[in-house]
Amino acid sequence: MTITQSAQPVLDAALLQALQDCVPSGLADRHAFCARLQKIYGGAQASIILRNMSMHLYRCYWLNPLQPSRLRAGELGGEPVAGLTEVYQVPVDHPIAHHPAASAGAIYIQNPSSYFAVKTLAPALNEEVLDLAAAPGGKTLAIAARMQNTGRVAAVEPIRGRFHRMQANLRRCGVSNVQFYQRDGRGVGRAVPERFDRVLLDAPCSSESRMRWQEARSFAHWNLRKVRETQRKQKSLLRSAYAALKPGGVLLYCTCSFAPEENELVVDALLKKSDALLLPIDNAPENSISGLTHWLGRDLASEMSRSVRIMPDGPWDGFFLARITKPQ
Repeated sequence: MTITQSAQPVLDAALLQALQDCVPSGLADRHAFCARLQKIYGGAQASIILRNMSMHLYRCYWLNPLQPSRLRAGELGGEPVAGLTEVYQVPVDHPIAHHPAASAGAIYIQNPSSYFAVKTLAPALNEEVLDLAAAPGGKTLAIAARMQNTGRVAAVEPIRGRFHRMQANLRRCGVSNVQFYQRDGRGVGRAVPERFDRVLLDAPCSSESRMRWQEARSFAHWNLRKVRETQRKQKSLLRSAYAALKPGGVLLYCTCSFAPEENELVVDALLKKSDALLLPIDNAPENSISGLTHWLGRDLASEMSRSVRIMPDGPWDGFFLARITKPQ
């Protein structure tokens, strides 16, 4: 699909004001970025999202059950995140990241959107699970913790430096049921077809929802062309992930992008070219909406409404999730 900057719609007044107040001139295609948010969420909600991207108010953590500790969350400060009682939020200037428990792996700093992805995947004891784009390893750790170090987790990462940092990170956190593979995830499905009970694909993406207007490096490389180029890799990775999934298994596809080209359109392509089915996602946070079923004049599968878009709000990063199964 071609992404163009032409014929951009007029921005809602509140969104235009948010653009002028918040969005740095250094963001490429900044008007197009805002217009696309308006198309997805409506002008009023898009303006709130833009303003939330100017604020980084919270840091979140959870207690790692794989690392023996007498810690209690209340001792470290913070309060449970709404809807995720095992995850705690503290003000962003709280020194939680420098607490000895963080260095020892007894607690793990993670955004609730990422933790919710693993909760939605719901890995069970003694299953075989594939994490197809695993670095830096936070979701892999959450998977291993839910499995209580039973079964087997295959963690795949192609980039050497990220691969070794992931290994060190997970070993520090007491993980013992993960096997590591330094390889391109696009070939995994052919190598081990229909092997895994569950597959997580937190796909490499344009990271739109993690852009922070006060941090120029977070948006320095974003543009519409990158969205289009990233989509091609995502489609290949998702085909590989689905090929590796057992019949009756569950695959979770997720990104931290707002772009439909990286989210609904990637999943829609799989639905059209395979027997994949979308499952509903239970207990989505209040700051979420259903996935899109139309984009830029194109009709998508009606089942895409079962996917979920988490909107940036409080401690939550923006996130997209689709829960997929393979018929038995």
